[in-house]
Amino acid sequence: MKAPNFEYRRPESLTEALELLAQHGDDATIIAGGQSLLALLNFRMAAPELLVDIGRLEELKQITGGADHVEIGGLVRHCDLAASPLIAQTLPLLPQAIGHIAHPAVRHRGTIGGSLAMADPAAELAACCLALDATFSLVSARGQRWVGVGDFFQGVYETALESDEVLTAIRLPKPAPDSVGIFKEVARRQGDFAMAGLAFVTAADSGPRIALLGVADRPMLARRTMAFLKDSPLNEARAKEAVDLIGTEVDPPEDPTYPPAYRRHLVQVLLQRVLMELIQ
Repeated sequence: MKAPNFEYRRPESLTEALELLAQHGDDATIIAGGQSLLALLNFRMAAPELLVDIGRLEELKQITGGADHVEIGGLVRHCDLAASPLIAQTLPLLPQAIGHIAHPAVRHRGTIGGSLAMADPAAELAACCLALDATFSLVSARGQRWVGVGDFFQGVYETALESDEVLTAIRLPKPAPDSVGIFKEVARRQGDFAMAGLAFVTAADSGPRIALLGVADRPMLARRTMAFLKDSPLNEARAKEAVDLIGTEVDPPEDPTYPPAYRRHLVQVLLQRVLMELIQ
């Protein structure tokens, strides 16, 4: 199929983009890398009257490090995240996850902001942001607000973004020096959407954060399993108990291709692999 007719504007500044969104409201849609939106347009699942192309906004393509956080611009591409020495040093969970995102051609066009704003429940970077306790900068002509990751994702393809807002930056706290980040997922083929996935971050003082993808209407924290693992040192017996426990936390929706019990089992297998890596 072909995309419906639409007007196209390519602003040269964030201010200009925000003015267009304020003027057109729900009739306008932002396009950045376009790796998700173009498919929706071609399938007539989206029909905006105006596309606002923010691809030239260089101020949203920066990765900067602060004393206690790293800030990633919304237009940073997946490939640039994977190649960043700062990200590799401070947030190695992200490059691990990016290797699972689609294929190189997609990773060279797709942006982190576009992926997060799409809010696909099987998206790798959304789960990583949840595991890393990110906050998001949402900017409109009315001003800026910061929204925590737990409040940003609200359902399948639903976020806290208003129609006149742009996701301009992702702020991630720097993990402790002794922290460990591990990302794993299972997909039918390399580049396919994950049937289930797991982003795991832990440190001696804070305990683990375990974010799951592909098993709910949004990325979710395995809170009971996190609390269980925080309580005492890890060994094989405790790992087995944690694997059993996470199975009780996961309630995937019905799916004719991958039944809930199967995806629940995949989550348990992934956690077992992560915990065995930590023990060894």
